[in-house]
Amino acid sequence: MPGHIVVGVDGSPAARAAVDWAVAEARSRSLRLRVVHACEQERQEHAMGCCASSLAHAGDRARALAGGLPVDTELLAGNVVDRLLMEAATADSVVLGSRGLGELAAMLLGSVSLAVAGHAAGPVVVVRGPGGTRHGQVVAGYDGSAHAEAAMAYAVAHARAHGARLHAVHVWRTPAVSPYAVAGDGVLMDLYQEDTRAVADGVDRWRAENPDVEITHAAWVGHPVSVLTEAAASADLVVVGSRGLGGFAAAIMGSVGHGVLHHVTCPVAVVRPRARTA
Repeated sequence: MPGHIVVGVDGSPAARAAVDWAVAEARSRSLRLRVVHACEQERQEHAMGCCASSLAHAGDRARALAGGLPVDTELLAGNVVDRLLMEAATADSVVLGSRGLGELAAMLLGSVSLAVAGHAAGPVVVVRGPGGTRHGQVVAGYDGSAHAEAAMAYAVAHARAHGARLHAVHVWRTPAVSPYAVAGDGVLMDLYQEDTRAVADGVDRWRAENPDVEITHAAWVGHPVSVLTEAAASADLVVVGSRGLGGFAAAIMGSVGHGVLHHVTCPVAVVRPRARTA
């Protein structure tokens, strides 16, 4: 099913919010919507019935909001993470809810959402709860790397579809330099200027290639998670690249993506460059 968005559901309030977000995204980009619920094969008949009921309710909700947009549903058997990763291989993106609850919402994230965001072949959007005030702005972490380029491509497409501004945030972390290094301050300044110039040039290229999208840019010195969390207060979506290279989810995703998912309360898209096909 080319050109489709997958939303994984489990009957939770966060999953309902994910359905709402996925429907809005699919409508804005004229994509098909696929609603899936994965159940472990060893579950008893009663549990499978609950899975089917949750899927049916999510499908009904999606169709009610879709305005005629094609919506397909499927009950999947097998490990939840494995099945969602299979879905991600061919989907435009996968949308999931987060299980963060109450006062600890900023520090809690469902293990399924974290695992899928850390391993998926394509973009994964994690939605914490019902949409609030619309800011008309997308924030993307950008440092000029291949992972950041993939994140920018997704962010540009989303901003264009929603008529939003795109704000690219570059955060420069001071590298460790021996206090005994000769002219250490000068070396750091040179590194900072070289890095920020390269990033600014990259943003200028994105502006030139996408004149229909308003793209702004800011450079900061600090910790990327803290800066992106602050920027998220005026964003409808935060987009970060994933540095997936193997290992546990936090290492696969990269510390920035992992931290942003745990602290940012608006929807977060984690984007990994797709493997090239021959």
